[in-house]
Amino acid sequence: MTDTTFAPPTGFAIPGRISVPTDVATAWQTATLTEIRRETPRVATFRFAVPSWAGHVPGQHLQLRLTAPDGYTAQRHYSLASAPDASGHIELTLDHVAGGEVSGWFHTEARPGDTVEVRGPHSGFFAWPGDRPALLIGAGSGVVPLMSMLRHHRARGLDVPLRLVVSARSPEDLIYAREYGPETTPVFTRSAPEGVPVGRLSGAHLAGLMAQAPAGGWEAYVCGSNSFAEHASRLLVAAGQPVDRIRIERFG
Repeated sequence: MTDTTFAPPTGFAIPGRISVPTDVATAWQTATLTEIRRETPRVATFRFAVPSWAGHVPGQHLQLRLTAPDGYTAQRHYSLASAPDASGHIELTLDHVAGGEVSGWFHTEARPGDTVEVRGPHSGFFAWPGDRPALLIGAGSGVVPLMSMLRHHRARGLDVPLRLVVSARSPEDLIYAREYGPETTPVFTRSAPEGVPVGRLSGAHLAGLMAQAPAGGWEAYVCGSNSFAEHASRLLVAAGQPVDRIRIERFG
C-alpha cells in the first residue's frame, strides 16, 4: 500500500543537491536489530527499529557505532537499503568483509534484540527523491543505495522512468535477486545462467537504455568499487550521457 503522508525532512539547497538538517544528522540514536535476512552467501540485510528516525532520501547513508563492553568503539558509514517510510525501521545490507571488525560482528555475533547507535542521514549529492528519470548502475554491494531508490519508486507508484543495471560475479552473488523486475538488467562477469552471456559491463548493455531515454534524458547514478565506477562512468560518457548528470558513489 502506498504511503502518501510521509515526507523526508530535507530541502533542496541548489538544483540536484539535497540539504540535511544538521540537528537531525548529528544526533546519535539507538537502533534495535529486529530481523536478519540472508541475501547471498556473503551478504545479509539487517533491519533495525529506530523509533525517532526522521526519514531519509533514497541514496543517502548513515553512520553506525558499535561500543564494546570495555568502551572500545568502532564506527562505519553504510548506505541505507530501505525506502523511506513512516514505519520507524531502516535496513542496511552488509557484505562480510574479510577481517572487518564491524561487518564481522554483524555476520557472526549479531542477533535480533542487539542494539547499536546510528546517526544521519548523510549526503545529499547521491540522493534521488524520485523527481527525475533515473538510470542506476551498480556492482556488487554498490547496488544497496540503488535498491533504496528502486524500492522507493515501487512503494510510491512513481511514473517517472527508472532503470537499473546491476553487475555481479554470478547469480549466487546477485544481491536482492528475488526483487528485480523488468526494469533491471543483470550483468554476470564470471558465470551466468544458460543462454546468458558472461562478461564485464559494456557499452552494449547501455546502448538500448540510452536510445530509449525519456524526454530530457537520464540522471545517472553509479555505485561500486573505484575501478567499476570509473569504467561505468566512461561508458556512460561514451554513450552520450552528460558528465554533469552522472553521480558517483564509490568504495574501496
